[in-house]
Amino acid sequence: MRYLTVASGPVRGPRTTRLLVDMTATIPAAVHVPRPPGPPAVVLDDVTRTYRSRSGTVHALRGVSHAFAAGTFTAIMGPSGSGKSTLMQISAGLDQPTRGSVRVAGTVLAGLNRTTLTKLRRESMGFVFQQYNLLDALTAYDNVALPARLAGRRPDRAAVIGALEQVGLHGLARRRPPELSGGQQQRVAIARALHARPAVLFADEPTGALDRHAGRDVLELLRNLVDAPVPQGPVQTVVMVTHDPLAASYADSVLFLADGQVVGQMERSDPARISARMAELEPVG
Repeated sequence: MRYLTVASGPVRGPRTTRLLVDMTATIPAAVHVPRPPGPPAVVLDDVTRTYRSRSGTVHALRGVSHAFAAGTFTAIMGPSGSGKSTLMQISAGLDQPTRGSVRVAGTVLAGLNRTTLTKLRRESMGFVFQQYNLLDALTAYDNVALPARLAGRRPDRAAVIGALEQVGLHGLARRRPPELSGGQQQRVAIARALHARPAVLFADEPTGALDRHAGRDVLELLRNLVDAPVPQGPVQTVVMVTHDPLAASYADSVLFLADGQVVGQMERSDPARISARMAELEPVG
């Protein structure tokens, strides 16, 4: 078995260095066969987001331009307040830029009314969050089928069961969330997001509430969505906000933000190098 090694780089303090050694000493290197990127699934052009607070004007994003290619897995990282969550929310049409444009699956979001934007999100985007947002009174099957019912559609039983099987929950469709582990609940949340076969899956700290073993299972699942998409489905694209270098190491690339700007990008790398880059971005003092 091949293992990752600690890469050299500017890391602050012996404690951080020891953490990196401990972390990478037991992590098998992920197997990944790169493929040529497809056309952009999400495009941001000169996106700026400002808002007023009690302390004055906050510049959450400052002229960000980036294209997320279809069929890729991108992790977004940065210090607290760097704008990474704002970037994801604007990319998904959950927030609007003060200036600039966003295009998802070929559709420009600016000017869309609420109904059209909701339909686009329902058909082209999926969402997974740190909190699973499942209804305890419903079974795993009914949680996955809920978005279709809310949209006034009759759920496709085969599609719901297929989504649960895709995330490794075969035979657990009748279980309710309290009867499932945290990792299994997150898999139900992912199955719910995948049920409509979205072109883009947005994940905000999807492993934040999980232990390391369950977190790895979820990350491997997200990785597999890109590497082995569902036949006849759209080319799967994953955009994930995370603070965890291990989680980011599963992505094709890591986009680094600081002070509302893109300050770097790293192609698929190991947790130690990602941690070292993050240490450079952390404010001193």
